[in-house]
Amino acid sequence: MSFEEQAATWIAWARRPTDAYWFSRETFFELLPPPRGPVLDLGCGEGRVTRDLRARGYDVTALDASPTLLEAARAEDPGGEYVLGRAEELPFADASFSLVVSYNALMDVDEMPDAIAEIGRVLEPRGVLCACITHPMADSGTWDGDERYVVDARYLERRRFEGTFERPGVGAFTFRGWIYPLEAYSRALEAADLALEALREPGASEPEIAVNPRAARWRLFPNFLMFRAAKRATPQP
Repeated sequence: MSFEEQAATWIAWARRPTDAYWFSRETFFELLPPPRGPVLDLGCGEGRVTRDLRARGYDVTALDASPTLLEAARAEDPGGEYVLGRAEELPFADASFSLVVSYNALMDVDEMPDAIAEIGRVLEPRGVLCACITHPMADSGTWDGDERYVVDARYLERRRFEGTFERPGVGAFTFRGWIYPLEAYSRALEAADLALEALREPGASEPEIAVNPRAARWRLFPNFLMFRAAKRATPQP
């Protein structure tokens, strides 16, 4: 079941003010360079990140593989530019963007290394990728209550992820994607001539815990990993 097949549920989920995005986005935006050129929002979904970027002065082109989610994004932002396409085959020329943003999308594409290779291709020299992913360790174990996390998966292997979650008033949503070790992301960045510059592992904030007490477990262990990587001016041999 893809995002397209669950689009209505995802739109309601993503726009709900209790979603983790609304509490972690400022940490993510602190990683971004100031607006200075064309930006690609890769895996834009219903458009919340694109709208936030445009409100901050960025010139954004947004891409997603779900026609329904793109339609919802356009409805909220009629002046925006929204393109249907896959992360592994970006429909843009080389060196088209100064910044690529990907918020919780790289772990959902079928071939993450191919997507990062495409990001490297469409970034101009010294361009920047800023991404957020579900922390690989967060999908490598199980919680024993809210105070103990047990790693019980083969962390170093690429693994399929599937999980169904439900929220009151929204319904159930099934996430399907891939879990990669950190080294796999690092190797993909290296192969695309992208040098890691910054990394963040934000814990749950007090405002988030106030609306969702179970989020307190993410103060002990990070749910998300955010990073910034820059395109090398000269490709490495």
